[in-house]
Order: sequence, then structure tokens, then C-alpha cells
Amino acid sequence: MQESKDLSGLRLTLILYVVIFVLKLVAYLSTGVIALLAEALHTLSDIFVAGFLLVALLYSRRKADTTHMFGYGRAQNVGALVAATLFISFTSFELYSEAIPRLFESEHATYQNLPLAVGVLVVSMVIAAAPLVTLLRQKQRGAAAKAQMMELINDELGLLAALLGTLSITWGFSLGDPLAAIVVATIIAVNAVGLFRENLSMLLGRSPGAGYIAEVKQIALGVPGVLEVHNVQAEYIGPERVHVILHIRVDPQMPVIEANRIAELVEKRVYRTETNPDFCTVHVDPGTLEAGDNQNNHDLSPR
Repeated sequence: MQESKDLSGLRLTLILYVVIFVLKLVAYLSTGVIALLAEALHTLSDIFVAGFLLVALLYSRRKADTTHMFGYGRAQNVGALVAATLFISFTSFELYSEAIPRLFESEHATYQNLPLAVGVLVVSMVIAAAPLVTLLRQKQRGAAAKAQMMELINDELGLLAALLGTLSITWGFSLGDPLAAIVVATIIAVNAVGLFRENLSMLLGRSPGAGYIAEVKQIALGVPGVLEVHNVQAEYIGPERVHVILHIRVDPQMPVIEANRIAELVEKRVYRTETNPDFCTVHVDPGTLEAGDNQNNHDLSPR
């Protein structure tokens, strides 16, 4: 199941973050390279973000109840939204704050054990690549996993910048470190804004798109007895989870029991196709049934 894969990936990532954080912190204490301290703090923030996304993913698996009748799937989007905010307000901002003043510093810091710093950065890049490769191989990813994948990519870019900055010290080019950090901070900010916008749209009830609506309508029209399909609405209620509402028109002289049977058949057809919604509500419009009959709403429970 997709959520199980996302959960395993996040757990593995959290464990690896702790290992990488310890490596970076020890290396900084041994070398005095500020880029390593910045990367260690970056990883510490990653630990909190990954932990938050893990909790959000677990929370999203709760069953629907009277408070949240369509389930808690959007908890992943909330987690991703908060993570995106953290990327912008902490990681990106701190990198700018650290890097820009260094462009104007006249004195050069002293360093030691630079080979150790390079080794730790390379090892950290290899360790961080393991969960990233796993996530990239997944054809489908939930919101929490997408947010985590983006942060892993940012980690690799940050590590690369720190590596180039450390190497630039040995090459006598002291400005290479802050310049690389500024580039990475910009990439993180741009990616975070995109992540923020995507998940905000989901929380506001984004539709799967016109193609999805047209497909649901075509499926319903293919059911014998359905004369018209209109007011088809669909929105995401979580990652890859959709709630569909549609209205059908039948013969005005059709008995209520027959209209119910057609509505049930529409439900089954919609559920069994690639549209695959989690909830489907079929309405038989008022004024289309026998005289004296009121509106017949066929409200369908989730599978």
C-alpha cells in the first residue's frame, strides 16, 4: 500500500538524519569549518521536520468519524504545508543570514583537519542518497513523502555546497563557501514556495481536473436508464483520495425503487473504474420521478 511505503521511507529517513547530524557535529568540533556547523543545524531542523511529517502521516490513517466524516487524509497536506514554511523561514533564511555577511568579511578564519570535513560531507551525501533513491523509484507518493523527497534533494544540494565551500578553502578561494550557500538557499526557497502552493490548493479542496470530471460523467451516462448527468463535482480529501458528487436524471415516470437501483449501479460503475473515488454520492434530481414523489438522494457510504 502506498501509505505503508511512505511510512517506511519516513522512518528510515529519520534514523539516517540522526546519524548524519552526529557525524557533522563531531566533524565541526574537530575542524572548525563553519559550513559543517551550518549543515549540522540544517540536519537538526530536518529531524524535527521528518518527525512532524511522520506524525502527520500516522494521523492521516485514522478512520472517518463524526468529526471528520471523510477521514484525516488531509493531515499529510497540513504536514507538508508546515514543512514548506519551515524550509522558508528557518533553513533558507538561516543560510542567507550565514552566507551574506561572509561575502564582506576581511579576515580569514583558521581551519584544521580539512580532509576529515571532506570525508564526513561525502559520507553524509551517500547516506542521504539511500532514502532519496527509494522515494524516486516510487511511481506514486503521498504529500508527506513528496515533502520529504524535496527535503532530501535540498539536503544533497546543501551538502554539495558545503563540500565545494570546504574544497574552496584548500584552493584559496574563500568566497566559494558563502556563494555556494546562497545558491542553495535560493533553491530551497523556490522549492518550498512550490510545495506550499501545492498543498494549500489541496487543503482548499482542489479538483482532480476536467478530465476526471468528464470520465465520471461518461461512466454514469453509460448506465442504462440514465438520461442526463450534470453538476458533477470532485475534490481531493487526501493524497490520491477523491470525493465525487453527481446528479442524474431518469425517466419522470420511473418508480422510486427503480431509480434507486440505477443510482446504485452508477455507484458501482464509478467505483470499479480508474476514477476509483473513496466516496461517491449520487443524487436523483427532484421533479424527475413520479408525481407525488420527493427528491431521492442516494448518499453512498465509503468503501
